[in-house]
Amino acid sequence: MLLEKLKHIVCEMNKELPRNGLVTMTSGNVSGRDFETNYAVIKPSGVGFEALRPEDMLVIDLEGNVIEGELKASVDTATHLYIYRHMPKVGGGVHTHSNYATSFAALGQPIAVYLTAMGDEFGGPIPISEYAKIGGEEIGEQVVKHIGRSPAILLKNHGVFTVGKDAKAALKAAVMCEDIAKTVHLAMLRGQPIEIPPKEVARLHKRYMEKYGQMGNP
Repeated sequence: MLLEKLKHIVCEMNKELPRNGLVTMTSGNVSGRDFETNYAVIKPSGVGFEALRPEDMLVIDLEGNVIEGELKASVDTATHLYIYRHMPKVGGGVHTHSNYATSFAALGQPIAVYLTAMGDEFGGPIPISEYAKIGGEEIGEQVVKHIGRSPAILLKNHGVFTVGKDAKAALKAAVMCEDIAKTVHLAMLRGQPIEIPPKEVARLHKRYMEKYGQMGNP
């Protein structure tokens, strides 16, 4: 089995989507990139998360050619591949329609830095894209154009896309994005949240990246 380790990781990260309440039914997907071969691994289309197996994952080159796999690839494959082609340091991508974050996307609103956890993890606001048609590379184009330094972006009228150094990091960003969106939503029910000044956001992010966790790793 080609890229066996990466297939196991991507399969497990896909299973984490429903475990973390980020998807319903078969919507949403996780992919990972192998930097040595520059192939991507992604879930098949329309298969329930609980039924996914590592051998079901598809290996695809960055032009969309299936290298290994019998099932039809996720309908969002073109988005993932476009991002990998244009963001060479990205090793993982996650797409969800998680409720709280997508509610901001439906309103066309970015999420400003109201929480220290957001400063830590994201280092800035969660941006919003323009509306993009589903099914081709348009969503990927919007992600590349608008995501900036953030690991997450809200897709206008659609959902969420997150990126990371690998599939695990992209999943963490998706979980954090939804958690932040929920807290901000609840705060907005009571009043107007207070933004953290950019200088303090930069300090929080630098401290988190350099000092949090073991050996300085988040």
